[in-house]
Amino acid sequence: MKDQRLQATHRACIELAAAGQPITFTTVAARSRVPRGILYRNSALRAVVEEHRSRARQAATLPDITAELASQRLALRALAERVRRHEELLRKLTGKN
Repeated sequence: MKDQRLQATHRACIELAAAGQPITFTTVAARSRVPRGILYRNSALRAVVEEHRSRARQAATLPDITAELASQRLALRALAERVRRHEELLRKLTGKN
């Protein structure tokens, strides 16, 4: 019975991740038909759910991090150009080359 629950929990997590659905104890319990209380209390089952939740969070954040990094690069380039223009203006105003 324990092996069946473990397999059902693992399979439910994989199916939820593949479908792009959130991996929560409630959704895993519904998909696996393993009672939510057992998922919480059984350390092996709980570890499976938590591991899959962690993986899902990491996978979801990688594209976000990539987009944020690209945006930060553009902002940094624009800021660097502005600093160069200000430095040039200051040199002209102070008469220093």
